[in-house]
Amino acid sequence: MPLAHFDGALAVVTGAGGGFGRAITLALAERGATVIAADIDLPAAERTVTLAKTIGPGGAPYEVDVADRAAMEAFAAEVKETHRVPDIVVNNAGIAVVGPFMDTGLDDWERIVGVNLWGVVHGSRLFGRQMVDRVTALPNKPDKPNLGGHIVNIASAAAFAPWRSMPAYCTTKSAVLMLSQSLRAELAGHRIGVTAVCPGFADTGIARNATIVGGGPAERARLHERGQKAIRLRNYPPEKVAERVVDAIIKNRAVVPVNFEGHLLHTLSRVSPGALRLLARIPAPR
Repeated sequence: MPLAHFDGALAVVTGAGGGFGRAITLALAERGATVIAADIDLPAAERTVTLAKTIGPGGAPYEVDVADRAAMEAFAAEVKETHRVPDIVVNNAGIAVVGPFMDTGLDDWERIVGVNLWGVVHGSRLFGRQMVDRVTALPNKPDKPNLGGHIVNIASAAAFAPWRSMPAYCTTKSAVLMLSQSLRAELAGHRIGVTAVCPGFADTGIARNATIVGGGPAERARLHERGQKAIRLRNYPPEKVAERVVDAIIKNRAVVPVNFEGHLLHTLSRVSPGALRLLARIPAPR
């Protein structure tokens, strides 16, 4: 069953200091949710909560590295003890590593898998367990069934398509998509929804903060600037992605492609995967 009412809900959002995370946090706050804004950058999370307090009931900022198992365990325990079991969890924190597989070092792999995949695993496992325990502990009434909650995992349109220039990013995001669909099947009996949201290019800080591997310093700087310019020209605001997240929670959707390239790659992945494999051979512009 979908969690259709946000008024009075408690929502946890990771990577809430900017981009999708901030937009999603504010969209939930505007609809009446109390928000827990988590980010590795505490001042950024604090700014998000300050904004949330101007449009909704407010919330609390937390500093946490989603890749750190112990830190996430402590964070989840503190949220439950200080606030309560959340109704909505959005595992949004993410980073990008751009460049060929052969130039991507193990440190880069560990970092992107830690944030993009382990961060989602930690958030889903810890808060999902709290939600399941809450449903199990409360009596269920036929006329008013317990709503266990909703978990949203921010994947990417890159989850649908391989690309030679972003193997690490595509790998982690496709893993998030499969994890979300598997978890959705497992938690359905507890009335806990799980959604994978898969945006295409959008105006966030992920391109600005991306790690680029391979080539010399001048070439990496040029690719960095081109990536940011492409995002600016695309001009797709994170607020539109936030609206799709809200809609996905209300309607309990399983997979939500966002914007033109998201829908295009999702469709091609189903009707013409061979075409995507050919497109994957195209190198990044230099």
